[in-house]
Amino acid sequence: MSAENTAEGAAPEAAAPAQQQMVQVEVDDGHVTATYSNFCRVTGSPEELIIDFGLNPQPVGIPTKAIPVTQRVIVNYFTAKRLLHALSLSVQRHEAVFGVLETDIQKRLKPGLR
Repeated sequence: MSAENTAEGAAPEAAAPAQQQMVQVEVDDGHVTATYSNFCRVTGSPEELIIDFGLNPQPVGIPTKAIPVTQRVIVNYFTAKRLLHALSLSVQRHEAVFGVLETDIQKRLKPGLR
């Protein structure tokens, strides 16, 4: 079992409404299955977001075959906003230690490989 920090369920403070109290939430991840993904697609409706994950076997250029989606996560917009914040903080910490992540694959390729 692992513990995660979260602001969900924290009692609001009247003096500082912008601050949220961090609480420990126990998480049982004993039966989780880990899957690697290098592709995601986000679609949605007025009530929720649908996030599909898959493995693109041809990550450079335009894929010639359909990318198989292996996992789908459906979240409401409140959860999506908390996820966005958590991911943003994690990427900022990573970049502070290892440098800026270049998301344009063409800029990451070595000149002779294009």
